[in-house]
Amino acid sequence: MGHHDHQPAGRARQVTGESHSRRWGRMGGGFLVKLLLMGIVNAFGVSVILSAWQAQSWAILGVSVALLAIADWVYFSRRALPLKYLLPGLVFLAIFQVFTLAYTGYVAFTNYGTGHAGSMQQAVDAALIQAEKRLPDSPTYPLAVVRQGDEIGFAITDDGEVRVGTAEEPLSAVEDAAVGDGDVPTAVPGWEVIPRAQLLTDTTLQQLVTSLRVPVSDDAEEGSIRTREGSKGTIYSSSLEWDETGQTLTNTETGVVYSANDRGEFVGDDGSRLPTGWYVNIGADNFVRAVTDPSLAGPLLTVTLWTFVFAIASVVVSFAVGLAFALIYNDPRLRGRKVIRTLLILPYAFPAFMSALLWRGMLNAEFGVVNELFFFGSTIGWLSDPVLARLAVVFVNVWLSYPYWFLVSTGALQALPADTLEAATIDGAGRWRRFQAITLPLLLVATAPLAISSFAFSFNNFTIIYMLTEGGPAFPGNQARLGATDILISAIYKISGVSGGVADYGLASALSIVVFIVIGVISALAFRQTRKLEEYQ
Repeated sequence: MGHHDHQPAGRARQVTGESHSRRWGRMGGGFLVKLLLMGIVNAFGVSVILSAWQAQSWAILGVSVALLAIADWVYFSRRALPLKYLLPGLVFLAIFQVFTLAYTGYVAFTNYGTGHAGSMQQAVDAALIQAEKRLPDSPTYPLAVVRQGDEIGFAITDDGEVRVGTAEEPLSAVEDAAVGDGDVPTAVPGWEVIPRAQLLTDTTLQQLVTSLRVPVSDDAEEGSIRTREGSKGTIYSSSLEWDETGQTLTNTETGVVYSANDRGEFVGDDGSRLPTGWYVNIGADNFVRAVTDPSLAGPLLTVTLWTFVFAIASVVVSFAVGLAFALIYNDPRLRGRKVIRTLLILPYAFPAFMSALLWRGMLNAEFGVVNELFFFGSTIGWLSDPVLARLAVVFVNVWLSYPYWFLVSTGALQALPADTLEAATIDGAGRWRRFQAITLPLLLVATAPLAISSFAFSFNNFTIIYMLTEGGPAFPGNQARLGATDILISAIYKISGVSGGVADYGLASALSIVVFIVIGVISALAFRQTRKLEEYQ
């Protein structure tokens, strides 16, 4: 009896022990996986922190340390369970949204762009290099390109003596160096002599070599060694002298003194300016310049008005066309509806940029099929005339986007309450009355938020503009190369200099902020107005 009484307790202890071991196995395995993942995260975070430390990017350093500390606390704490799921999304939101907006806002208040892309010291170095000239009495030295790890230098032969230097270290004599034909150094202790064949085939190395300047001595006035082909070197010296205390550059040939100003420029006492400057905070000057500079204000005003017209027309016309097709092919008496619906949504299935390129060819004035088939071979400048180009852009965008509204409207029509429509029919309401009083209001309730998002998309529809017309035809006498079909986003693209020309990142960022505010305000007002449509439900 006693034996039977103790047996269940023993089994219970055995089962409990097995459950604990299973639980510990699951917890231990999960902890090891978490430890491995957090080890990877910490390794990446430490590498970012060290890079920021070396680059002296203190803001990035501080943010990286804070994010890494928060991540470790969240994932090794038992109290922060919700944050374990929220933190990755919050981090990506901060990096790809908040930081982007904040940095764009920062650049909008600077003169960052072509000629103002670096610090003052970088501008000084660029000015000194640009003012370099070969000394008239400079001899030509036999030269070899040498390497020590990742550092590139020059080895020259001067009166039988081999001297080696880099961009940071001036030339200094070395012992036991070997010299070959033409007195070119062939072996330098502590350095690897780069073969001539490698210089001729490696374009990246060629750029490094031709841009390298090795000081002759600690005295900057003695100049530096430069080479164009990697076998001979000559001495170049700058005609500018830098005074760090007074922050001036003096032209030793003309005597003109260039002083640094608060606009990130070196201005001479004769009124001239050096081409290279640096970026500084200029306040709201970019916003003011956009509306006061005669070369920008007029084209930008035209572009802004056209942007609104393009976005509104694209949404309204596309919705009207899509709704019309949806009403027609929602009739059950119509045969072949499935086939026709499939054909109608084909434009939506093709990539937008490919469709735009296709229409660009078809609208060509000389050999486009539109002129050949529909206008008897006439030379109509669909993309060269400002008015026709705008009509063409709207037409192509409607052709691309009406299938979307066709699908949306078809789904909304099929979801309409049949009893409401039936009651209206019994009361004697005709088709137009039912459409006006019931169908359209209910459709707008369902589609108004989509129309707002479609407006925002069309407002920033860079693809159709750039692929179809590239913003042309261009306005005359316009340095930013803005054109009649440019919308604000394509204008910003051109002003930024990405497509070539002079880059003005500060002005482009200022306009981006304006576009962001405009879209936000319009969307907020539109969403408030859509609430009034809910009374029809």
